[in-house]
Amino acid sequence: MTTGAFDRSESLSSLETTQFDVVIIGGGITGVGCALDAASRGLRTALIERDDFSSGTSSKSSKLVHGGLRYLQQGEIRLVYEALHERQRLRHNAPHLVKVLPFLIPIFSSKGVVSKKLARAMGSAMWMYDFTGGARIGKLHKRVSKEEALAHFPTLPANRLMPSYLYYDARADDSRLCITVARTAALEFGATVVNGAAVTGLRKNAAGGVCGVTVQADGRTIEVSAASVVNAAGVWADDVLSFDEPEHRRTIRPAKGIHITVPWHKVRNDIAAVIPVPGDKRSVFVVPWGDFTFIGTTDTDYDGPVDEPQCTAEDIAYLLKAINGSITTEITVDDIVGTWAGLRPLVADPEASGRTADLSRRHKVSGSISGVVTITGGKLTTYREMAADTIDEILTGVLDDDARRRASKRSRTKNLRLHGAEGYDELIAAADTTSPLGGEVVRHLADRYGSDARAVLTLAESDPDFAAPLVPGLPYLRAEAVFGVRNEMARTLDDVLSRRTRARLLGRDDSAAAARSVAELIATDLDWDAAEIDRQVAEYNRLIDEERNVPQLPEVALDVALGH
Repeated sequence: MTTGAFDRSESLSSLETTQFDVVIIGGGITGVGCALDAASRGLRTALIERDDFSSGTSSKSSKLVHGGLRYLQQGEIRLVYEALHERQRLRHNAPHLVKVLPFLIPIFSSKGVVSKKLARAMGSAMWMYDFTGGARIGKLHKRVSKEEALAHFPTLPANRLMPSYLYYDARADDSRLCITVARTAALEFGATVVNGAAVTGLRKNAAGGVCGVTVQADGRTIEVSAASVVNAAGVWADDVLSFDEPEHRRTIRPAKGIHITVPWHKVRNDIAAVIPVPGDKRSVFVVPWGDFTFIGTTDTDYDGPVDEPQCTAEDIAYLLKAINGSITTEITVDDIVGTWAGLRPLVADPEASGRTADLSRRHKVSGSISGVVTITGGKLTTYREMAADTIDEILTGVLDDDARRRASKRSRTKNLRLHGAEGYDELIAAADTTSPLGGEVVRHLADRYGSDARAVLTLAESDPDFAAPLVPGLPYLRAEAVFGVRNEMARTLDDVLSRRTRARLLGRDDSAAAARSVAELIATDLDWDAAEIDRQVAEYNRLIDEERNVPQLPEVALDVALGH
């Protein structure tokens, strides 16, 4: 095993001097998964991300590691089976990030009676989920009484609620998972990983075969040599394909999904729930997250700019209609403290129905004549399997015999523990006696960094300022921002507030109010002068203003929303 560093300057230098076996374009969960799979097999691996790790779809998911109960209704039994298998692997490989989460499916009836047809359908679906792999979590679904359902979700309408269903899946912070996979590839297997570097073209040899990429980073051009290229650019995959085949047919059909964050006390659910959308055949998730609950997602066609998709007033109204149709308290736009919109890179299917909700979530690996291998489709839960299939194609269809002899033919990631997993259980067991900052802080950090929480604790204990809240009202410490810059390649204010922490998702306007303080905190490590601090704050405020103004949302202060 070749160990390495997670350092941007070193990675940029390595891009200039190393002959790679494979270069991966895209630093979302699929790309970092490919980097880990390739590097752990022994391939000389580079990953190049234009913006930040998980800055696209991979930071804007429903933050669930699950099989997808609704995919059974679409006949996607194999997809559900594979996803539930991967869910179990992730629970083993990343116990610090992936946690079991119970889900309630409330059953409603306006007349106090549930039709036999619905009862049979729900029971069959629950057993099918268990048999397909849901039971691997160690628990079977069960029918719960109306009283038990209300105990978990007391704002459900008691006059319409019937005996309901409880089943089990898992959750994960998608950005934390993404950065952890990237760091595992670099720190433990020597992959060269860099963000803030844009691939602007493919290099080809005299025979027309790909032999590297051209990169723009920090105002300079880098010619990267590589025997193969993986296109893992998600919704930007067609842009990368145009470097290879300018006249290629579009392969991606983006589908937009949005979520809203509201104070937990407005919902009061101690477990997640799946609620119906009135007048639609879809349902949405209602997921507790500390002092907050988030609600989503939508699933609509999207043909706008893919760099910064926005929630619209129509999107917000759709989710408010769903949640208000299932609870007795009323949630309005005045309660929304955060929103996020992401684009699913679904594989275009000319024979599919008009709804993106009906498109398959299966992934597709395809190769071009020049040797570019593209991975599209899929979902967060199945990233490891997607990566394994992609690198299998690189080994069997692109690389030469020398590379094949040096590399493992089979993926090594099925039981590969991610960075921070080792030592996590011991840290949790000793949480109450580990730090003068207290057990709650230790558990918060352990569930985000695993055993690396000790490094964050060392920072926080070294300076009272580092132990203070990054954004008042949210659980993140100022030490986490410093750690993100020094150890996780955070380069911008948005990297810190949107992805290394999730402050923007939980407290949109309060994160903007804290932006200058955070920028000043990380300025020394990033060599920012006063003008750059101003620029970073202005750019972050622009993002927040657009996020709020496009759907016409009011400013919402956390202390008011949370009732502090």
